[in-house]
This record gives sequence, C-alpha cells and structure tokens, in this order.
Amino acid sequence: MTRCTLAALAAVGAMTLAATSLPAQAQAQTKTLKVVAHADLKILDPTFTTAYISRNFGYMVYDTLFAQDATGAPKPQMVDKYTSSKDGKEWSFTLRPGLKFSDGSPVTSADVIASLQRWGARDSLGRAMGAAGAQWKAVDAQSFSLTLNEPFGMVLDALAKPSGFPPVILPERLARMPATSPLTEVLGSGPFIFKRDEWVPGNKAVFVRNPNYVARSEPPSGLAGSKKTSFERVEWLYLPDANSAIAALKAGEVDLVEQLPPDYIAPLRTDKSIKVGAAGAWQGFLVLNQLHPPFNNPKARQALLHAVNQERFTAAMGYPLDMRVTYCASYFICGGPNETHAGAEPFRKPDIAKAKQLLAEAGYKGEKVVLLVPSDVTYLNAEALMAAQTMRSIGMNVDMQNMDWASIGARRAKRDAPEAGGWNMYVTVAGEFDVNSPITNAYLSPACGNSLPGWPCDKQLDELRTAWIRETVPAKRKELLDAFQKRAYEAVPYVSAGQYSAAFAARASLKGVDKLWAGMPTVWVLDK
Repeated sequence: MTRCTLAALAAVGAMTLAATSLPAQAQAQTKTLKVVAHADLKILDPTFTTAYISRNFGYMVYDTLFAQDATGAPKPQMVDKYTSSKDGKEWSFTLRPGLKFSDGSPVTSADVIASLQRWGARDSLGRAMGAAGAQWKAVDAQSFSLTLNEPFGMVLDALAKPSGFPPVILPERLARMPATSPLTEVLGSGPFIFKRDEWVPGNKAVFVRNPNYVARSEPPSGLAGSKKTSFERVEWLYLPDANSAIAALKAGEVDLVEQLPPDYIAPLRTDKSIKVGAAGAWQGFLVLNQLHPPFNNPKARQALLHAVNQERFTAAMGYPLDMRVTYCASYFICGGPNETHAGAEPFRKPDIAKAKQLLAEAGYKGEKVVLLVPSDVTYLNAEALMAAQTMRSIGMNVDMQNMDWASIGARRAKRDAPEAGGWNMYVTVAGEFDVNSPITNAYLSPACGNSLPGWPCDKQLDELRTAWIRETVPAKRKELLDAFQKRAYEAVPYVSAGQYSAAFAARASLKGVDKLWAGMPTVWVLDK
C-alpha cells in the first residue's frame, strides 16, 4: 500500500550530467526510456514488502506462472499447458520450453516450487491455498503438480495475483533463503536485468534488456503476453521535487512521469507536447485503530462511516471531476469484477445526526483522538485534513500530529495507547489490485490475529471470506460476496474515503502509452 508522492526530484542536474558524460556515439546507439518513478527504490525483493515500487521492480526482472490480461482474466505466462481434475483438487502444469534466468541457467520445477512455497508463507491468497491443503511436487524438470485437500476456487487467480505479493519465480537457492529479511541478490527470467553497478539509491535505478528472456507469442495485454521490449535500457529516476520532474518532462529529459500529482493534471492537459492518462483506479482508506477507544467499538466506526462524504475527500485530494467517482457504494472497486452495493444503502448519504447518536452510544465523551497527518505527501495530507474536519463535525476532539510519511510508517506499527505514543487513525490509499476482493483488499483480507496496523478482527468476516474463497459455483460466490460486504458495513474494518483515478504524464511522442495498464509498469508496450 506504500505510495509515495512525486515530491522532490532534485537530481535533474545529476541526470543530465550522467547522460552527457556518455560518448555521443554510445548515446545514439542505446535506445533508452527514462521514467520518473513514484518512489525511491530501496528494497529489491517483491516477496518481502508490499511497497509498490518493489512490486514494480519485480515485474521488470522476474516473471510469473500466470498473469492477468487487460480484462483481468488469468492467462498462462511461464506455463505452457495445465490441467485440473473435475473436483478441482488435482492440477498439473508444464513450463514453456527454453525458459532461462538472466545468467543463462534454466528455469526448473524446483525453482517454481521453492518460489511458491516462499510466496505462500506471506501472501493472503497463498496462505488460503495452504489452508486448503496445497502441496506442490516436481514431476520432472519441466512439470509439477498441485494437490489440494479441498476445492479452492482461486488457483489461477492466486498464481496470477498482480499486486500485494505477486508470485514471482526465483532461482531455488534464493527462494530457500530466510524470508525474515529481504533478498539482495537479483536473478530473474523477466524482460530486464537490473544494473546494480549503476544503482544510486535516492537517485537512479537502471535496467537493460535481458538477452535470455523468452517471450510468449501472444501480444501484450495487461501483465500477460509478450514482454519483449524495444528499449535496450530503462532508467528509473527519483526526482522528488514535482516542479523539477515536470520541467524535465517538458524539456524532453524524461519520457514518462509515473504518478502525476493532482495539481498538475489540469495544466498539463493543455500542453500539446504532453499526454496525461489514467493510471488505474484507487481508493482512499481511513484506517482505524481497533485496539483502543473509541474505534474499538463498532458503533464509533459506523459513526465515522455515516459522516464521510466521499466526493469531498477526493475533490480535496485534488483530482478533477472526470477522474473521481462521486460515490462508490462498494468496499471493492466500482466498475471492477466484484462490485456490489450490498449493505451500503444506510450510508449512501452522509448523516451527521445519526453519526453523533452512534458515537454517543459507543460511550465517547470527548477524549482526544490522535490522527497521524502526513506532511510530505500532498494528496495524503489533504485526505488527513478532510478526516479531521469530518471527525470534528460529529463532535470528536481531534489531536492532529504532523510527521513525514516514513515516520507514520513506523508509528502506525505501535500498539501502545494513543496517550502513550500510539494513534487512533491514519490515512492512506491503495490501487485497485489491493482493493478489489475479500482476499486481496488490504484491510478486508486479514483474519483475526493479524499484524496489520489497526488490527481489524471480525470472526464472521473470517468465516464468510473462507467460504467465498472455497466456493466454486459463480452464483453462490456472488451470494457470499454480498454477505461479506454486508457484514463489512456492520463491522467496518476501515472507512473508504472514495474512489478516483491516478494519473501519469508522458511525452506526446512516446508510443504505446494508451496500452499502459491500471497503473502497472508495463513499459514493454512503449516505444519511441
């Protein structure tokens, strides 16, 4: 869920100097894509953190067994063919011939199984498969099997999971390393190779075309199909000053700004040299600490839900009218495959009187409510200010504590009472892949006993989630999905601050930007 702003991109001068230090002939011969990344790359292991920058890094250098296409359907990627039994308990898979890691070593079933075991120990879908008795076994170097004790309706969805912890395939020796710390060695079978010798943390990450990448024959679609790139080199530049980033884009010093701050959307739309596009659907989250009063009481959480005006939140964050949803009744993404309005009707319009009544019934008597306010991420700062205004509108005594986003990341892990250095609420956002189902939504997927900041727990949600995962009949799954959301509106694991589309900006001369998908780093669809 970590999503840093494009705010401070000081290295334009250093970038230009580095480019001009190359011989002119070398520059002419090397086809390079320069991208302003949304965050600084620090962790090189997408199996260790859910940070989007590490996830994006994973898709540059690794590949997956299956991948979602542009419609969201799972398609074979590293897999050549597969079968399943009628009862869904037995599966067999065969890898595509000739797959290699970037050092030329072959990809084998042993690599796949070790990678999936590492992934399954951390990921919500992986753990759910484990609870269904998942056992992986190598048949030979190219084939492997999956057996389950009970049907699991999301096998292919799990293997094609695009975000959170995507199930990337590592060499066995790396996958067997302890998962208690991030991997530092990078060796994948994806379209690019990471140039560690050119990595400058806080400034630049460099990738070059992987000569051992074996592309699929199908055209690229979403994260599926061929990832054969026309670029010999891709540079991620971390330019955390938004003004500098936009100046570099206008001057042609960079080709693409991955996440455009909302304030720049309108002016760049009038610049004919720039194209502004949508970078997927996003949802704002108001995260409530359920260990301490007042939000340990579901009535206090329901009170806040009754008070939130989603349109005011997304407007305050700076997104134009055509890039935000006036009201989304779904805990999942509106327009997504799991959109449902079940249970939402009482909350469709803000009801301040009802909110005050529920807050009083929860036993709230004016105690301080600690809100963590990010000072360095503009749209999150606006979201937090709206949260403070909303809480005050129903009579809450809000203690706004300002700090940078990194400090919030550390503070939110504290279980202490708010008056002892803890907290009551913080705000964040998540992309559609970390919102759109009971098992992928960051705050709807954790079961009781989780370590997620806020520590949501509702045993009825746990039971409904498990039933939804196991069900294979579409009509029954829909009934369970509706029941899950209806219960979510009662238990209120978190409060949605509304849905909007993030934006990217690219040079108008950059080809293929209309094929960029849902805010994911599918740079292999681009060309100059």
